Amino acid sequence: MLITLHPLSPAEQDFIWAMLYLAIYTPPGSAPLPPEIVQQPDIAKYATGWGKSTDLGLYARNMQSGQMIGAAWLRLFKYTDPGYGYVDDTTPELSMAVLPDFRGQGIGNRLLTELLNLAEKRFPAVSLSVATSNPAVLLYKKFGFVTAKLDEHSLVMLKNFAGPASQ
Repeated sequence: MLITLHPLSPAEQDFIWAMLYLAIYTPPGSAPLPPEIVQQPDIAKYATGWGKSTDLGLYARNMQSGQMIGAAWLRLFKYTDPGYGYVDDTTPELSMAVLPDFRGQGIGNRLLTELLNLAEKRFPAVSLSVATSNPAVLLYKKFGFVTAKLDEHSLVMLKNFAGPASQ
C-alpha cells in the first residue's frame, strides 16, 4: 500500500482525537473503553488545542483511498501538569495510533521513523508511556527507547538523541 505522510495541523484536530482514543491500549479480551474517556483531563491534554509552537506530529494517508490511517505526535508537558510519560519539561511525550485495519503493515514504523527524525532537530529526547503488556513495547525498543521508569502496569520509556540511550 502506498502512503504519504503529512504534518499534523489544527485542521486535523478531529482525527487527532480519534487517534488518541485508539492510542489507549486495551488488552485482548478486555471490553473496549467508552469513547468519552478521551475527555478526561489527564488524557484530553494530549489532543486539546493541537498546534502549539512546540507540538510536532505527522499523519499517514492511504494514497489510493485518500483515507487518513494513522498518526504519531509529540507534545511537551510541564512539571506542574505532567503526562503519563513525563520525564522533564524539555522532553515531549509520544502518542501514536494506526487504524486497526491497517496495523501490521509498517505504517507505525514509517510514522515513528519520520517523527523521530524531525524531533531530533528540536528536542534532546522523546518519552512515552506504554502498558507493560502492550506489544508496542517491542517496537519502541527497536527504535532505541529504553525503560526510564517502571511501575506495576506501565513503563515510561525514553529515547535520547545524544548519550547512552541512543547508543
